Amino acid sequence: MVAPRIPYVLPFPPPLIHPQNATTLSAAIDAVTSFLESRNIVILTGAGISVESGLADYRGEKGTYRLNRSYRPIFYEEFAGNHEARKRYWARSFLGWSILEKAKPNRTHKSISILGKQGVLNHVITQNVDSLHHTCHPHLRTTELHGTLRTLTCLTCRSLYPRVEFQKTLAKLNPKWAEFLHTFGEAGISDRDYRREANITTNPDGDVDVPGAPYTKFRYPPCPKCLNSNDIKVLVDEQGSHRPSEQLATNGVLKPSITFFGESVAPEAKAEAEEMVDKCGGILIVGTSLATYSAYRLAKASHDAGKGVGIVNLGGVRGEDLFFSKEGKGKRLRVDFGSGDILGGVAKNFGGEVVEKEEGETPVRGGGGIWGMER
Repeated sequence: MVAPRIPYVLPFPPPLIHPQNATTLSAAIDAVTSFLESRNIVILTGAGISVESGLADYRGEKGTYRLNRSYRPIFYEEFAGNHEARKRYWARSFLGWSILEKAKPNRTHKSISILGKQGVLNHVITQNVDSLHHTCHPHLRTTELHGTLRTLTCLTCRSLYPRVEFQKTLAKLNPKWAEFLHTFGEAGISDRDYRREANITTNPDGDVDVPGAPYTKFRYPPCPKCLNSNDIKVLVDEQGSHRPSEQLATNGVLKPSITFFGESVAPEAKAEAEEMVDKCGGILIVGTSLATYSAYRLAKASHDAGKGVGIVNLGGVRGEDLFFSKEGKGKRLRVDFGSGDILGGVAKNFGGEVVEKEEGETPVRGGGGIWGMER
């Protein structure tokens, strides 16, 4: 069995700007406006659009995977088959959830909402798991290709649970961690200076690393439905936290409703995204380097069908040499600007209101340690 790996850890080539005059912001906005004039374009978004909301990106401007080079996301087989790996995951996620929960849609999300109301866009496909698209524009159909962190799914009975309630249970099972999180929050969880001084590292998908933290002592609960079932045996300790045995390793294990590395995209999300690309006249790729195959294949499908391919992204993108080769038959667009600047201007060009830039936060990374809990 081939071990799963993180795709594309090396930089992508520089972007291939098209049209060639789209090197200024105003020219780039006009080029994207022209691309969207057919009003039959599906938009595909990635982590880059949520940076202004204070969430961490996966890649830098050169397309390299790890902005924080020491960060390694958990793989599905690790989570499903390793109790210690789950403890570490839920401990870091317990701290990171506060950042995600407080995140608000930014001007990119708001501009997409405006374009949806104007009939310019009628469908969004997103790789993001923060659900900020749903929060900002519930009127605009959105396919969450990689799921959402807002819910959990039981690996045994497939029941869904809200993350908000799960977070409360984690706090009860881990009072010292809850105390630390409370202190962390009071100091300003969105205060990057505090995080820098404290050497606290934020990573994508609601992951927070506190050097020296005793992850092995973290407790997490099992699925309530499985726990109360007569047909499914679930072991818990005296506090009610999960205590798996070798034979019952995954019974009642709750997993975030997202697609981990090494896990297949949910069939219904995959089918819906493919249907939208099949029906559209082109695809506009925003804030993603298309490094994951689930996203790249949608752009390639549009290219292969002779449809339009447009890219709004800072830095290189997978497949640019193909999309902008002589084989490309549909409209082509490539601009190297941030999504907020571009889509805000595009929304205005289509007669929408001006979406002002709000004070955003760039995630901070570091090392060291301030963990005050007893090991």
